[in-house]
Amino acid sequence: MKVLIVDDNETNRKLLRVNLEGEGISTFEAEDGVEALARLSGEKADAIISDILMPRMDGYRLCQEVRKDKAHDGTPFIIYTSTYTSADDEKLALDCGADRYMKKPAPLAAMMNALRELVERKNHRAPGADRPGELLVMREYNEALVRKLEERNAKLEKARAEIMRVNEGLERRVEERTAELSQANHELEAFSHSLAHDMRSPLMEIGGFSQMLLRECEGLEGVVGEEAREHLQFISKATRRMHELISDLLRLAGGSRAQIQRETVDMSVLARGIIHDLREAHPDREVSATVTDGLIVNADRALLRIALENLLDNAWKFTGKAPRAEIEVGRNEAAAAGERVYYVRDNGAGFDMRKAGKLFVAFERLHPEVDFAGTGIGLTTVQRIIGRHGGRIWAESQPRRGAAFMFTLGPGDEKETR
Repeated sequence: MKVLIVDDNETNRKLLRVNLEGEGISTFEAEDGVEALARLSGEKADAIISDILMPRMDGYRLCQEVRKDKAHDGTPFIIYTSTYTSADDEKLALDCGADRYMKKPAPLAAMMNALRELVERKNHRAPGADRPGELLVMREYNEALVRKLEERNAKLEKARAEIMRVNEGLERRVEERTAELSQANHELEAFSHSLAHDMRSPLMEIGGFSQMLLRECEGLEGVVGEEAREHLQFISKATRRMHELISDLLRLAGGSRAQIQRETVDMSVLARGIIHDLREAHPDREVSATVTDGLIVNADRALLRIALENLLDNAWKFTGKAPRAEIEVGRNEAAAAGERVYYVRDNGAGFDMRKAGKLFVAFERLHPEVDFAGTGIGLTTVQRIIGRHGGRIWAESQPRRGAAFMFTLGPGDEKETR
């Protein structure tokens, strides 16, 4: 026995094929009525099992076309559906010429019984016998299509109402979360204010008094021991470090919360100004600094300055042990089309790229503090600022061969500065 399986769902066809072939039945397949008629024109089927709802030509129409063809009019035809399941649907299937109407999923035994009965039955009804007129069938067919369309529209209306209900709930939750976030931001602002004033004041007092004690100890040699002076120096140094840490945390918070106010900024001028300040602060250092002219960007000037300050301060710091320190600020002209990539490069200590995952994590350090001082917050601040612009930042480096930090400033920069 050879059976043609017609179904637009590949999984359904495969399941039925495997079951039938397990019973020793040969099969071939089509994914809709049009393909089924094409297959039948060159291959004979002992029976046809067809779904109803399919593209191009459905099962009802396929059954009618098979019954019009004298070569296949007597071929047993089983309608097998999970969509058209009403009594009217079954009546139309039989009126179209189907021999059986079965609902998915039917037990394999029931399907096998139907196939054997239809194929082996010697007194199969004569072609065209007891079949309603074509006009009546077409009217029933059209009524079935209208009925299914109305059912589908009703389901769509129900789904639309449900979506509107869910959207209303989502909007309400968004408003609630926005209010909560606003309250949290106010609390964070209050905390930052306390950090900036209430915590800095006692640190300044501790630092000031420790310096006064150190000066007084200078004239009390023999009375105040060297160990006591070292303790005072340690207190003074720890105070300065705590002050730097608070300043860095405030800058990190500011970079995370500040509203982006994009404008045209000459980053070349900005970078040269920062390098000038670094030279003023470290007159003992000789650093060769090169800045490409015309780095015009579209960015928040204040936040971009903070990011550049951190990157250039790092470059300045990590070239401290280089025989001839070099720093470069520029733009990667070989970047992908439509993307502007800027960089800050140095020939300093560099780092192992296997540790690059820690670069932008707060308080993580790739070098011992005894070699290079710092709080481990600078690059986290830079990443937050670049992220606020919709850009990205990454690094390339080798130990003792310097580092390069590349960054973009998001779509706003790419559109406005072309």
